[in-house]
Amino acid sequence: MKIVSVNVGLPREVQWKGKTVSTGIFKSPVAGRVAVRRHNLEGDRQADLTVHGGPTKAVYVYPVQHYDYWRGELPDEDLGWGSFGENLSVEGLEEESVSIGDEYRIGTARLVVTEPRMPCFKLGIRFGRADMVKRFLKSQRTGFYFGIVEEGDLEAGDTLELLTNHPDGLTVSEVTRLYSTDKDNAELLRKAMSVSVLPESWRGYFEHQLEKLEG
Repeated sequence: MKIVSVNVGLPREVQWKGKTVSTGIFKSPVAGRVAVRRHNLEGDRQADLTVHGGPTKAVYVYPVQHYDYWRGELPDEDLGWGSFGENLSVEGLEEESVSIGDEYRIGTARLVVTEPRMPCFKLGIRFGRADMVKRFLKSQRTGFYFGIVEEGDLEAGDTLELLTNHPDGLTVSEVTRLYSTDKDNAELLRKAMSVSVLPESWRGYFEHQLEKLEG
């Protein structure tokens, strides 16, 4: 498991459907060691801190193997690392094998898996496609977020050392499925609600889903 590319970017204003929108989704690879701060990487900023960045969404990770799928789906796109707004393009991790609460050492930083990435309309802006959000979620290739346990620094080529597997074993892909295709799975909803590392917004959402199921 290693970092293939470290990607950062600052918010910019773009035109979308006749409106000016500020977005930080445009990321570019950078060389050298990059500081990992509590809320983001050095040189990286988010335009809307209500849905990106912060303690549970400090670093967005995307598996590089997904790029082969998207090159088939979007043959006219030039898909360089960072195309999906990720801070870390990584090799050797996938949503099915990564659990909420797993902790990793990367470079000198310690990070914890917090939640899957849920796409917003700005992904559509990045690709100039209004259907991109729906396609991204349907693919289940969401990537995931790290929160910061210990600040440090990292760079492309650094390995990802698994420090601890969270005992609850709730995978990133299970959380995504509960949101998208497996909303009626009461057993999995209860499991997700019990994982304290999963942000309160997710656990509250799943509690509401379970209440609807049980009448």
